[in-house]
Amino acid sequence: MSSAAGLRVVVTGATGNVGTSVMRLLSEDPQVDSVLGIARRLPDGPPVPSAEWAAVDLTAESELTKHFEGADAVVHLAWKLQPARDPAVTWRTNVLGSAKVFHAAATAKVPALVYASSVGAYSPGPRERAVDESWPTHGWPEAAYCREKAYVERVLDTFEYERPETRVVRMRPAFLFKEESGSQQRRLFAGRFKPGPLARPELLPILPDVRGLRVQALHTEDAAEAYRLAVTSDVRGAFNLAAEPPLDAEVLGELFHSRLVRMPRKAARSALAAAWGLHLVPASPQLFDAVLRLPLMDCTRARHELGWRPQYTAIQAVEEVLQGMREGAGEETAPLAGQKVG
Repeated sequence: MSSAAGLRVVVTGATGNVGTSVMRLLSEDPQVDSVLGIARRLPDGPPVPSAEWAAVDLTAESELTKHFEGADAVVHLAWKLQPARDPAVTWRTNVLGSAKVFHAAATAKVPALVYASSVGAYSPGPRERAVDESWPTHGWPEAAYCREKAYVERVLDTFEYERPETRVVRMRPAFLFKEESGSQQRRLFAGRFKPGPLARPELLPILPDVRGLRVQALHTEDAAEAYRLAVTSDVRGAFNLAAEPPLDAEVLGELFHSRLVRMPRKAARSALAAAWGLHLVPASPQLFDAVLRLPLMDCTRARHELGWRPQYTAIQAVEEVLQGMREGAGEETAPLAGQKVG
């Protein structure tokens, strides 16, 4: 597909953090003739005016099939993170919806499927080295997000076995941030417990240092570029996506100019569990458990086979989303709607 012109691409989850960036990059690519964005709720003012848009629920397989017909690639980004307190709801969208997307793509004979997996699909990993794409993807079973990402990986395993003619790409990105996602990130993970104005480095003189808490991050625009490269090339398989440096307490302490205070894991989890029980935060303590066990990802394959290089550091990505939280940043889509801060 690398030399083809006039590609037609369909993107699910087109109004979200990653979707809006992927839609823009694909719309600007000369190899892509048309882009159709699919979302449950269409934006009032489409963030990519040159694209086509359709309101479709992921469980409406016949509608998906109709929109997939004639497409050269489907990029499946749609994912529901909330309500974390009702995993049956997220399972319906994330697992059953993904299965319907894959089946619709097969029915429509779409030659390429690019799926948004996650670092969260990986099984707990070593702390002393990064893992490549061959690391097991069984997730952390107690966290709904990881459990669902891992399950969809198994669905894709079956899909690839039964349909070897379809080119399947699985992106496994780190945590994704951009300024316009600031309000969304606050709603998804912090809620009332984290008012926007407190996202200022100078207002965090002390930062908890939880042993083993180390994650990777990536700017959403860099992730979107990897999706664009996957659509317009002939690659197959899984790709880890993350920027340097890994984010631990020391790095975040420098970012916030904060003094680190060692906090035992048990105390940190108990505090989060209490806040969760009081409905002060929307992120569950089980997700905290999963994050502590995430492996660091080796992104060599993406660099060599995709020719992908992140343009932002992980620190720059975090700085942008903090700026977005402070300012109530967003876009004219339901998932990315901005909000007043104060």
